[in-house]
Amino acid sequence: MLKCLRVLPAPVTRSCYRCGSSYVARMRFINHLKEDPGACLKALDSDVEGILNRLGEGGSLVKEESVLITCTEQNRALFCLDVGQLDQGALEEACGAAFVDLRKAFFILRGEEAPLVARGQALLRWHQGNGFCSASGQPTTRNQAGSQRVCQSNGLIYYPKMSPVIITLVSDGRRCLLARQTSFPRGMYSALAGFCDMGETLEETLRREVAEEVGLEVDSVLYSGSQHWPFPQSSFMVACHATVGPDNAQLEVDHAELEDARWFTLEEIRAALKVRTPPRELRDQPPTVWVPPAYAIAHRLIGEWAEDQERRGEGR
Repeated sequence: MLKCLRVLPAPVTRSCYRCGSSYVARMRFINHLKEDPGACLKALDSDVEGILNRLGEGGSLVKEESVLITCTEQNRALFCLDVGQLDQGALEEACGAAFVDLRKAFFILRGEEAPLVARGQALLRWHQGNGFCSASGQPTTRNQAGSQRVCQSNGLIYYPKMSPVIITLVSDGRRCLLARQTSFPRGMYSALAGFCDMGETLEETLRREVAEEVGLEVDSVLYSGSQHWPFPQSSFMVACHATVGPDNAQLEVDHAELEDARWFTLEEIRAALKVRTPPRELRDQPPTVWVPPAYAIAHRLIGEWAEDQERRGEGR
């Protein structure tokens, strides 16, 4: 299991990059760190430094491989550390905390923390899987910030990549469609999602996935937003609402892809959105229906649909 630790280093003291907290200033500051190895040398927060020092030689090696993830509005760079090779018990004791599965962590992380953890985990995993050049087979080396890897034998530069995924909430005007896979936690339902095929547009992917998985033909598509999602191997989620006609709402579920898919009323969606954490239930009891955590863009789609139904007066 990949384990990461967020690190807040001392601020870089170049005055030209500490001129304010505007978005432009922060983006230029981050770009400067990526391009200047000397400026990206880290002075770790004293608490983190102390914890790693107590872990001996392994802690020192971890510090050298930290990866830049972003910076605060005060231009303090944030890094993440891969601590997966350290003694888990010793690290938990030193931090006074416990490791949890990343998917479960999204239910307890604060809103501003979740994207940092997701980005850090994705970058660390990308570095783990790209240690060799796909063209020459030779080892690649990372830059100081961890924003790229280079093959020294041919000069090829590798940048972190995300796989495009369409995620869509289908509605027939009165109900919305949610589905679950066998890998989902008990009782959890979500919007339909699928990877884009080579050469497809996002609209083509959406229509194909809905047709393949539930046998429906989409009438219209409305873009909602996008999100990086660290599962399974760093995905770029493009979220949309889609509609089908009421006469075209008969489901034909592909059970090779989905365990279940069904229409939900506004009342059922309201109840599902109120479940804040995965319910703990006995195996012989009917599962409570719940949806992905607030950080997930699927949650946003479901919430948007419910709000739209409220405005239309469909819940009365």
